[in-house]
Amino acid sequence: MTNNRVDFKGLTAIEAQKLQEQYGKNELSIEKRTSFFKKILHILSEPMFLLLIVAASIYFILGEPTDGIIMLLSVVGIISIAIIQEWKTDKTLNALKELSAPHIIVIRDATEITIASTDLVPGDIMIIHEGVKIPADGFIIKCNDLCVDESSLTGESEGVWKTTISPEPEQSKILLDKKTQATFSNNSIANNAHANDYWRKDYCYAGTLVSQGTAFVQVDKIGVSTEYGKIGTEVGNAPDEPTPLQKQIGGLVKFSAIIAFVLFFLVSIVTWFNLEESILKYRLIDSILSGITIAIAMIPEEFPVVLTVFLSMGAWRLAKKQSLIRQLPAVETLGAISVLCVDKTGTITLNQMTVQTTWAMNNNDQELAEIMGLGCEVDTYDPMEKAMLAYCEKLGISTSQLFTGELIFEYAFTNSLKMMGHVWRRDNEILIAAKGSPERILTICQLTEKERQNVESQLLKMSEQGLRVIAVATTKLKNETEIPPSITDCTLTFCGLIGLVDPPRETIKNDIALCNKAGIRIIMITGDNGITASTIAKKIGMLNSQNIITGDMLEQMTDVELREKVKTINIFSRVIPEHKMRIVRALKDNNEIVAMTGDGVNDAPALKYADIGIAMGKRGSEVAREAADIILMDDNFSTIVDTIKDGRRIYDNIQKAVGYIFTIHIPIAAAALFAPLLGIMPSYVLFLPLHIVIMEFIIDPTCSIVLERQPAEANIMDRKPRNFNDKLLNLKTLLKSVIQGAVIFIASFGTYLYVLSQEPKDAPLARTMGISIIILANLFLVQVNSSNYDSIFVSIKRLIKDKVMWAVNVLTLCALLVFLYTPLHKALGFSALSITQVLFAFGIAAVSVLWYEIVKWAKRLA
Repeated sequence: MTNNRVDFKGLTAIEAQKLQEQYGKNELSIEKRTSFFKKILHILSEPMFLLLIVAASIYFILGEPTDGIIMLLSVVGIISIAIIQEWKTDKTLNALKELSAPHIIVIRDATEITIASTDLVPGDIMIIHEGVKIPADGFIIKCNDLCVDESSLTGESEGVWKTTISPEPEQSKILLDKKTQATFSNNSIANNAHANDYWRKDYCYAGTLVSQGTAFVQVDKIGVSTEYGKIGTEVGNAPDEPTPLQKQIGGLVKFSAIIAFVLFFLVSIVTWFNLEESILKYRLIDSILSGITIAIAMIPEEFPVVLTVFLSMGAWRLAKKQSLIRQLPAVETLGAISVLCVDKTGTITLNQMTVQTTWAMNNNDQELAEIMGLGCEVDTYDPMEKAMLAYCEKLGISTSQLFTGELIFEYAFTNSLKMMGHVWRRDNEILIAAKGSPERILTICQLTEKERQNVESQLLKMSEQGLRVIAVATTKLKNETEIPPSITDCTLTFCGLIGLVDPPRETIKNDIALCNKAGIRIIMITGDNGITASTIAKKIGMLNSQNIITGDMLEQMTDVELREKVKTINIFSRVIPEHKMRIVRALKDNNEIVAMTGDGVNDAPALKYADIGIAMGKRGSEVAREAADIILMDDNFSTIVDTIKDGRRIYDNIQKAVGYIFTIHIPIAAAALFAPLLGIMPSYVLFLPLHIVIMEFIIDPTCSIVLERQPAEANIMDRKPRNFNDKLLNLKTLLKSVIQGAVIFIASFGTYLYVLSQEPKDAPLARTMGISIIILANLFLVQVNSSNYDSIFVSIKRLIKDKVMWAVNVLTLCALLVFLYTPLHKALGFSALSITQVLFAFGIAAVSVLWYEIVKWAKRLA
């Protein structure tokens, strides 16, 4: 292996476009979309719509086509709203899906660019590195220390060390002649001398993982033509499991449907006995209509819509704040997070490393820097190695000077070894340059006890300054036969220590304080030195920063001991990714809701096992991103805190919406129930089926638009995390809804009865007064319930510039005016109200809702 650089020009943009037209997208299957007609059929199959269609049919049977047509038009209107909401939700989810889609670096027009993996075409040159999930089959035309996990295809857990493709005539043709790049996939394997084994070492396969190294790979096969594609087409998509909230919502809807079914029969029977003197046909039809009215009023069909809209829109708003939700259920869990396990580097710190200080054992800083540079990769992606090479440049040691020799062997870095080395042939000498954690490098160095104490003293000084400390060592060999097979078999001379600074983010101290206030415990998990981690933790205000558990200590602990330790320990140092899984498991065994950050390939299991896995978007591996629930696009700790805050807001708003739905349905359902029980004639009742539909037109936008947009409560991060097992509609919310709904019912139904008693033959006037009070009360209700603590004036002030909220309110008032003062009012069974009557209805509506402001005022005082 040499350090000679190879330049590739890749395809041109025009060639890539033509090849995509020929071969299509790099995807295993095209997602089937539900047709518009099927969507309508699905909506019509819901109980509420079936009841509305039955009610419309009855109106036609009664010889009242106007009512029947209005009912059907209303059904069309509600279906239109449902379709628009579903379209908006699908659009949002598809946009999120596109944002979280895998990407790959390719060379096109002699420039490195990042494209969606689905846009790869045969002939593309893709650049892969550690953590990448390979998106297509292809030939390895250049590699550096490349190891690939092919267990997803072969079942073999051992990583496969890859080599470059042999420069045979047929293969040279593949690499150099662009005209053949589109057609070589048909015969490339057959013509290659390496094809004796089915799984080749000079070839990469889609769906496998790069566990180490880098490579340039020329794409051979894409989509279903890949080895992975041949398997993937045999596997169907797994059905989506309902989330905890979906299960709760489904349970509420089923419970309401059962009550509606019971009340349907009860009201129908009561109405039947109330109409003893009516003709049998009309007696039967009126009884059924009364039953349908109560059934429609009792079915809260808004619940599933609210959940889907709130979660999808919440995820979209989070994406705008650099927090990409990959799994929608994660939005539900955010508000319950009690422990946040984070990496130090790049999350708490800026991941902008610079060499701040060095200590050379022989006082030769120039030699120390040169050995350090030789221990770095030639084409490095690592921020730490970039900082080291920049330091070399600062001392006048350029990369062209460093890498003039031949790199003949590499000791790869692993999480367990925590060190690496390069074997160079330079100036007719063979030299080993090694670097890594001081604790591990010291184990392969020859030192006297005094020298070791001196090194440890310097290490302690650097660590106490919060520096990341790397040790450097070297040795010279006579010939290649003396090169040890493993770095642990080396005997090296200790050169010195490198102290790198990676400063904490500016906002981190305030963020930690906010998490402490919100009852969210922060645990720092790092591969760095414990003293360094403790120093930084103290600077940023982490609690209990003096107690540390190292990876070696953790190895010695049983699971029971670790479960006890994680209750108080907030810093874990010198850990490897496998330790993260044990830490997460121990925390979850203690009934904590755990969020875990990660970026490496080996972090994926812990990210998957945590309640919320958070992958880094900038420096995270593709494997980590695929395993995570959330991708942090800016790798910023502040974004995590904002995401948790927004998760609490979304859950709060869902709970408010559910409470609101129950509240507003109570006066409607109670009126539909009590009118027959009081012996009121069917044509005189407050609500006919048509009026329930009108209320649905008002309730739906209020739920899915106004309440979804509500900002977070002022004290949202002063509360402890909610219990994940808490019910969405708990006793407190239910009691509040019942009381508020009952007051609105008494106000509206009481006014209706009063007007009816004064004008026994003017049922439309009584009905208009009752329904107007509920519609106006609804406007007050959404503002009062938009905050559990703040006054209605504060809530309005927060959204004073929100055009959408004002549009919903204005449209509701306009709809009421249309119902009352156009020819439509007669068809709807309404009566035009005088100014005095409108003001009276407005006053009653305000009093029926605003009384709750006194309750909130008492809460604030307490």
